[in-house]
Amino acid sequence: MFKTFINAFKVKELRQKLLYTFFVLIVVRLGSLITVPGIRAAAIKEYLSNALGDSFNLFSSFTGGSFDQMSIFALNVTPYITSSIIIQLLTIAIPALEEMQKDGEDGRKKITAITRFLTIGLAILESAGLAINFGRKGFMDSYNFWTVLSMIVILTGGSAFVMWLGERVTDRGVGNGISIILLINIVSTMPNDFKNIYTQFIKGKDAVRMCLIALLVVAIVVGVTILVCMLQGAERKIPVQYAKKVQGRKQMGGQSSNIPLKVNTAGVIPVIFASSLMAIPSIITSLFGKSPSGVGAKILQGMSQSYWFNPNYPWGFLGLAVYILLVFFFAYFYTAITFNPMEIANNMKKSGGFVPGIRPGKPTQDYLNKILNYIIFIGAVGLLIVAMIPMFFNGFFSVNVSFGGTSIIIVVGVVIETMKSLESQMLVRHYQGFLLD
Repeated sequence: MFKTFINAFKVKELRQKLLYTFFVLIVVRLGSLITVPGIRAAAIKEYLSNALGDSFNLFSSFTGGSFDQMSIFALNVTPYITSSIIIQLLTIAIPALEEMQKDGEDGRKKITAITRFLTIGLAILESAGLAINFGRKGFMDSYNFWTVLSMIVILTGGSAFVMWLGERVTDRGVGNGISIILLINIVSTMPNDFKNIYTQFIKGKDAVRMCLIALLVVAIVVGVTILVCMLQGAERKIPVQYAKKVQGRKQMGGQSSNIPLKVNTAGVIPVIFASSLMAIPSIITSLFGKSPSGVGAKILQGMSQSYWFNPNYPWGFLGLAVYILLVFFFAYFYTAITFNPMEIANNMKKSGGFVPGIRPGKPTQDYLNKILNYIIFIGAVGLLIVAMIPMFFNGFFSVNVSFGGTSIIIVVGVVIETMKSLESQMLVRHYQGFLLD
C-alpha cells in the first residue's frame, strides 16, 4: 500500500491529484472547527451525549467531531450518505429510477442530480429539527425566527459545501470524494479515543499492567482490522463455461470465466441501518423532551448499545438480539435488491454460458440463490463479530470511544478502494506510455 502511494507521488499527474485531495481535506477539517454563532456548543454536546448514548458517538465519528462542536459542517456528509442509500433502495421500487440507472452516463448524471436535491432536503429537515430543539432547550443565545433560520441556512449550506467538495475530489482528485471525507472524519477522532483509553485504563498503573493493557488494545485493533480486510476481500467464485460455436470457418466460445460473489455483499449498510433504527427511540424522546419511566425506560435502555454487554443491565441483551436480527435482515434485503440471480442466469443462457454440472435457466438461478444465501449468512456473522467487539468493551468495561467496528469497516474499505484506484490509474498511464512509445 505504501509502495503504491510513494510510486503515485513520482507521477506528476497523480501527485497533483493527491495534493488537490489533501487540500480539500484540510478545508473540511478547518470548517469542522468553526462553531455556528449564537449557540452553546458545550451544553449541546453534554445533552446529546446523555440523550443518544452510543448513537451520538457514531454520529460524532462520521462527522469528524464537527457535530460535537456544532460547527458549520456539523451535518457533514451524513445527509448525502442517507440520500444515496434512499435513492439506491428506491431504484428497485420505482421503474423510472431503474431505467435511469441502466441508461449509462446520462442516467448516472440524472440520479446524481436527484441525490443532490434529496441531500439538500434532508439537510434542511435535520438542521430545522436541531435548531428548534436547541432553541427550546435554551442552548441558543436568543430563540426566535431569525436565529432558527440562520442556523438552518448555515448547517444546510455547510452540508451542501461538503457535498460539493466531495464531488470535486471525485472529479479532480483520487478515489470517491465523499468516502475519503468520511474516512478522514473517522480517522480524526481516533487520537482522542486512544487518549481516553489511555486516561481510563493505562495512566497511573504499574509498568507491567500498563504494557499488558497497551498490548491488549493494540492486539484488538489489529485483529479487528485484519478480520475486516479478510471480510472485505473474501469472495466465492462460481465457475462459468461457455459453449463452443462454429461461425463460418471460425470457432467461437469455449472460454471459461467465473462470477465473483463477495461474502460481504452489502458492505457496511446492514450495520448502519440496524444502528440507525435502534437509535430512533432515543432520538424521538430527546426531541420531545420526555423521558419514559418504568418499563419504558428499561426498553429505551435496551435499545442503547451501552447496555448490551453491561452485566448490571441484563435486559440489554434483548436489544442486542433485536440488533442481530436487524443486521441479518438488512444483509439479505440489501443483497436481494442489488443482486439479481434470475437476470444473471438469463444472461448466461443467452450467451451460451453455464455453470458446470448445473443446467442453464431456472436450475442455475436456484443454484446461485443457494450459494448467495450461504455466503450472506457468513458475511453477516463476520459483520456482527467486527461490530460487537467494540460494543463489548464499551458495555463491559465502559470504554467511551467514538470509533468502533462500523468505523473500522468503513476505513478499511475506503483505503482498499482508494489504493485500487491509484493502482488502476498508474496501470493505465503505463500502458498509454507504452503505446505512445
